[in-house]
Amino acid sequence: MREYETTFIVQPEISDEGVKALCERLDATLEKQGAIRLLYDDQGRRRMAYEIKHFQKGRYILLLYLDDGKVVPEIERVLRLDDSVLRFLTVQAKDNVVDIEARKAEAAELERLRAQRAAERAAREAEESARLAAEAESGELGRAALDDDDDADVEPDALLVDPDADDDEKEDAR
Repeated sequence: MREYETTFIVQPEISDEGVKALCERLDATLEKQGAIRLLYDDQGRRRMAYEIKHFQKGRYILLLYLDDGKVVPEIERVLRLDDSVLRFLTVQAKDNVVDIEARKAEAAELERLRAQRAAERAAREAEESARLAAEAESGELGRAALDDDDDADVEPDALLVDPDADDDEKEDAR
């Protein structure tokens, strides 16, 4: 068996449910043809090098699977018929995969690690946004308190310079 890699770009505003439905159609095609799906890797939304169908960004998804080559035209047909798919490309990743079970276990571990990293990244982003919101709130309160205190500490007469005073006296007053 050979390992294939199909990368496809879907429109950026397609919901997670829409992407999931597309992946389920691809899974059904793989199963029908007797291919073995290894993993999906949702690489997220990215800016594309050039505009495609009036879109400057797209959601990149990678599909790895094992097959003898018969399923590739069917996968590409499903992607071609879906209006949300902007582009796709299938390449042969490995010519001969001998130990299929080991490759499936490796792909499952890779998928688990990527899901874990995505969860950690989401948690960090949530913490960062909460921290920034707290800083913004305390910064506004702190500034208001500082503005009130600044007015009380400054003596109004210290800032005034007598217009009739000599230049030396003006310098001393400053």
